[in-house]
Amino acid sequence: MMPWILSGLGLVILLLAGDALVRGAVNLSLRLGVPALIVSLTIVAFGTSAPELLIAIKAVKENAPGIALGNVVGSNTANILLVLGIPAIMATLHTSECNTRRNYVFMLIATVLFIGLAFCGTFTVWSGAILLAALALVLINAFRQARAHRKQGCIDENEEELDGLEDADPNMPYWRIGIYLVLGLIGLPMGAHLLVDNASIIARTYGVSETVIGLTLVAVGTSLPELATTVMAALRRQADVALGNVIGSNMFNLLAIVGLTTLFVGDIPVDEEFLEFDLWVMLGASLLLVPFVFFKRDITRIWGVILSLLYFTYVIAVLV
Repeated sequence: MMPWILSGLGLVILLLAGDALVRGAVNLSLRLGVPALIVSLTIVAFGTSAPELLIAIKAVKENAPGIALGNVVGSNTANILLVLGIPAIMATLHTSECNTRRNYVFMLIATVLFIGLAFCGTFTVWSGAILLAALALVLINAFRQARAHRKQGCIDENEEELDGLEDADPNMPYWRIGIYLVLGLIGLPMGAHLLVDNASIIARTYGVSETVIGLTLVAVGTSLPELATTVMAALRRQADVALGNVIGSNMFNLLAIVGLTTLFVGDIPVDEEFLEFDLWVMLGASLLLVPFVFFKRDITRIWGVILSLLYFTYVIAVLV
C-alpha cells in the first residue's frame, strides 16, 4: 500500500511544483521586461511540461526507460481520448468555431517523426537533436503567427497577451517570485524521485512492466493539469483553449521531453511493445481529431462518451 501512497504523493508534489515554477518564471520574466508573448510561447509551454521532463530524466537515470517513454506516449493518448472526452461529456466542445489546422498539422508531423525515430530502436542524442530542431521550428512559427495576428487585430498587446497567462503580474514582488521558483526547483526533482521509484516498485510487485506503469498510472497523473484546464474551458465555452491546450501539450511531449532527456542524460531504448501497439494507438488517437479540426464538427457529448470509452478500452488492453 505504501508505494501507492508515495506514488500519489510524488505526483501531487510534481503537479504543485510545476505550477509554482511556471508562476515564478512567468512573473520573473515580466518583471525583467521580457514580452508576455515570448513568455507564453516558451516559458509557460516548457514549464507545464516540467513534470514529464523530470520523470523522463529520473527514469532514464534509474534504468527504467519504459516509464520515460510510456509517460510521453501514454500522456499523448490520454490527452486526446480522456482530456477531450470527459469535458465533452459535461458540455459540448464547439470545436467547429476553432481554427487550429496549422498547429494540428504540426502535431501530426511531430507524431510521425517521433514514431519514425522510435523504429530506429533507440532514441540517441542525434534523435534528440532532430526532435529539438523540429520544436524550434514550431516555436518560431508560433511566434510569427502570434505577432501577425496581433498586428491584424489592432488589440492592446499587454492586456491581450497577459490575459492568457495564469497569475501573471508584472508588479509581483521579487520575494514572492523567489518563493515560487524555489518551491518549483526543489519540488520537481523530489516528486519525480518519489513517483519513479515507487512506480517501479508497484510494477515489480504486481508483475507488470514499467512500460505499462508509464503508459497508465504515470501518464494519467501527468495529464491531470491538462484535464483540469480543458474542463474549465468546456464549461466556459472556450473550445479553442481546450483544443489548443491538448495540441500544444502533445507537441511539447513528443519534441521536448525525449529531445532534452537524450541530450542531457543519454540514450533511451525503445521497448518492442511501443513499436507493435502503443505508438500506433497514439497515432490513431491523433487522427481521430481530423473531423473536428478540418470539417468543423463539434465534440458533442456522444463523441465525449466514445472518446472516453476508447481510452478505457486501451487501458484494459494494456493491462491485460
